[in-house]
Amino acid sequence: MKIQTLSIVVGTTACNASCPFCVSRMTPAAGVSSKKIPVNWRNLDVACRLAKGNAVSTVLITGKGEPTLTPSLITDYLKALKKYEFPFIELQTNGIALAEGKDNSLLKQWYKEGLTTVAISCVHHDSKANHSIYRPGKKPYYSLIELIDKIHQVGLSVRLTCMMMKGYIDSPANLHNMIMFAQESNVEQLTVRTISRPENCVDKDRQEFVDEFQLSPKDIEDLKGFLDGKGTRVLELTHGAIVYDYKGQNVCLSNCLTLDSDEERIRQLIFFPDGRLRYDWQYTGATLL
Repeated sequence: MKIQTLSIVVGTTACNASCPFCVSRMTPAAGVSSKKIPVNWRNLDVACRLAKGNAVSTVLITGKGEPTLTPSLITDYLKALKKYEFPFIELQTNGIALAEGKDNSLLKQWYKEGLTTVAISCVHHDSKANHSIYRPGKKPYYSLIELIDKIHQVGLSVRLTCMMMKGYIDSPANLHNMIMFAQESNVEQLTVRTISRPENCVDKDRQEFVDEFQLSPKDIEDLKGFLDGKGTRVLELTHGAIVYDYKGQNVCLSNCLTLDSDEERIRQLIFFPDGRLRYDWQYTGATLL
């Protein structure tokens, strides 16, 4: 068995953003709810040993909601992961709680506990554009540049995960501007992918939004052709994502919710707080433990 990533679902379904394309809301809750439940640390040990035995190098701390709303749990997971010595431990977040925090004491603590990268979800480099998606009708969205600087100050790397869609990042010109923003902000990694939905979507409103605003296959081919023409391929990942060097900036053209057709290869292990270990977000039947 070949496994790429171990994803750890932290916290509850609570979130401080309202993304109309939220993948977590479109896939089964899989035992995660608005209430905190005790973590099955025994099964986390099983998951980590399985990951280590299959040469997994990256652990992704994520959630069915926003993981930074339960910061003490993130700390507990980081402490529990230490003994396995995974090289890369990443936190996936919308960044709101980190940006609005009074200081960077949490980031400093997580850095000491082994966190290596903060992956920030966005739809654009412009704050107004991000605000229109993540916090419509609420107080203004934070400055990406300021949060990036805040993360860098404690020694952590930054990945921007840009969800591309019509009216936002949807063309080679817009993608070029997004890449240049990342480069000028000293962002170590930029991942871009179109919004998408699972086959069996459990949220009709979000399904309709994705169907209307996701990029077409031609749009994606145009973006891929742009990167192939202007950038240099430096890595192709097993699930089809391609990493480019574009004018010195790392850019990954990726996808999500993809099952691997290779029976001996699993894109990711997903550990849920109740101890369930799965390998797909869409299908609860994809269960190992």
